Amino acid sequence: MSSTEQPLAGLRVIDLTTFLSGPSATQLLGDLGADVIKVESQAGDSSRAIAGPSIEGESAYFLANNRNKRSIVVDLKSEAGLEILTRLVDSADVVIENFRPGVMRRLGLEPKAALARKPELVWASISGFGQEGPLSGRPAYDMVVQALSGVMSLTGHPGAPAARLGIPAGDVVAGLYAVIGILAALRAREVSGVGRIVDVSMLKGQLAMLSYQALYTLITGVAPAPQGAGHDSIATYRSFRGGDGREFVVTANTPRMWESLCAVLGHEELVADPRFVDGAARLEHRVALWEILEAAFATAPAAHWVAALTDASVPVAPVKNVLEALDDAKAADDGSLIPIADGESAFENVATPITFVDVETRQASYPPRLGAHTVEVLTQDLGYTADQVSALIESGCVLTQPGAPQRPAPQVAAG
Repeated sequence: MSSTEQPLAGLRVIDLTTFLSGPSATQLLGDLGADVIKVESQAGDSSRAIAGPSIEGESAYFLANNRNKRSIVVDLKSEAGLEILTRLVDSADVVIENFRPGVMRRLGLEPKAALARKPELVWASISGFGQEGPLSGRPAYDMVVQALSGVMSLTGHPGAPAARLGIPAGDVVAGLYAVIGILAALRAREVSGVGRIVDVSMLKGQLAMLSYQALYTLITGVAPAPQGAGHDSIATYRSFRGGDGREFVVTANTPRMWESLCAVLGHEELVADPRFVDGAARLEHRVALWEILEAAFATAPAAHWVAALTDASVPVAPVKNVLEALDDAKAADDGSLIPIADGESAFENVATPITFVDVETRQASYPPRLGAHTVEVLTQDLGYTADQVSALIESGCVLTQPGAPQRPAPQVAAG
């Protein structure tokens, strides 16, 4: 492979996922150059119909997580459909599924059996609680694992009800860990020639995200309180309001930053104050310190403090809403947003934040219409004949996008 090619070019991924955790993983693999074939039921990925913003009747929720894929619609409960899926799996480097544990076995295709036929296959399963264990059979969604992991208990302000993170961290983190596991398995395959089964639990992903809060709790035996806009260990790591009511965050973590913060506020005397002489003292007396800082910040607009602290090399930033953040990304024109179009259907989306020097970013393909590539995959990738494809369509085993070719175009001999 050339060093200027996409790193996963030539890799085939069979996507048996729906909703968000799996589709986010397969989209990332597609962004990195893999050929992702999304296998859907006649009803399609359940996220296609989620309420909210849409483009031409297609949910923005679905559009956000399914670029750079091809879609084939197969009735997996039929004998012919299972044969198609088996052939797809046998043609693949990677299979990803996020069914509830046991569903693949009921469909007649298990990862161990798939690897027995094709030992170099990498199979990744994403589920709420892993493939085994007392909770394995329970359904799970993002907020369920945020609740069970303790993440929700840390989110929000003290005295207020627990709050879900505003982003689908349970899903996206599981997708990221799945990709990490897949890439590790592919690397091991280069040495051994043998694939692996990767088991990713959404709940374990959220537990891993607890980071230092998990160890704090394991050491002390005390559950941390909601974090609000502050930090359990650093008193000068929190949000404040300027005189205009706008919020901004300050992360004065080091002694130099602390001294610079005091200088900007005109409170140099705080540096020598025994209550604030070091990080431990500031943490112990944080309530008194916050009162002083809040009173000082209230004397000028937030933009004044952001500019002044930036000039003093104190990490600071205004708290922006999502629209403001995306407008900034658009103005920066740094590749954070990418255009995605299919004829008159077009939108911008957030790009994968991985770039490679001297490798041109893959031109993103529009998320596939349901069944748009059924005929293409059956004929070009799996070798079905035109008559076989027509019979599969007529039986209802496979579906194609309305308006798409219902059978391959006849080939005309050259010359």
